[in-house]
Amino acid sequence: MSSIKVTVWNEFRHEKTDEAVAKIYPDGIHEAVAESLRSAGFDVKTATLDQPEHGLTSDVLDDTDVLIWWGHMAHREVQDEIVARVKERILGGMGLIVLHSGHFSKIFTSLMGTTCNLKWREIGEKERVYVIEPGHPIAEGLGEYFEVPHSEMYGERFDIPAPDTLVFLSWFEGGEVFRSGCCYHRGMGKVFYFRPGHESYPIFYQPEIKQVLANAVRWAAPVGGPTVTFGHRPEPVEHVEPYEG
Repeated sequence: MSSIKVTVWNEFRHEKTDEAVAKIYPDGIHEAVAESLRSAGFDVKTATLDQPEHGLTSDVLDDTDVLIWWGHMAHREVQDEIVARVKERILGGMGLIVLHSGHFSKIFTSLMGTTCNLKWREIGEKERVYVIEPGHPIAEGLGEYFEVPHSEMYGERFDIPAPDTLVFLSWFEGGEVFRSGCCYHRGMGKVFYFRPGHESYPIFYQPEIKQVLANAVRWAAPVGGPTVTFGHRPEPVEHVEPYEG
């Protein structure tokens, strides 16, 4: 069986403008995520905002089984025509994993059809991520919960449609809770939103986070089902005598 092909997309802006972020992710968040997935056996490439066509050309997307999206400070700079291209591929079967502040990305809000707004606070508090669907493939290899020592708080209400499956629920040291692992189906594609991963903390190096992302890639990848067709179908499946009137 061929390896799942993953493209990790990142704005790659914080790492260039903030010394503290650059110290944590010297090669960019995208490379930190990509390296952990390569170690898990996936075929991984990366793309960033300032590349031509944001690195998401038709050829790149056609060669991608699962797209991972991280964005924060430059959502509005993503070209609408690229968003439409990505959305078409997702509806056709490509998986999408949206990380942390990617909840405000054009692609995620388009797929959700809501504001995707939330409450937030950044004081480096502890986050406890509870596994509430232990039988789900994305939860494989995890305990009942895991903790992120320092995190940015996201709090409810999270303005999203009810997930098809809610895998993770987060509790924060300050008392808030958040739906932090949300699965959706859109067209033929699968979408997973995963909350942990702020740029100011080394969250993407944490073993549990790496495990979740590897599991999510396997879950979101296309399964090779039948090709879907639409439109006029002149030949019926069963024999039918045409009505002559």
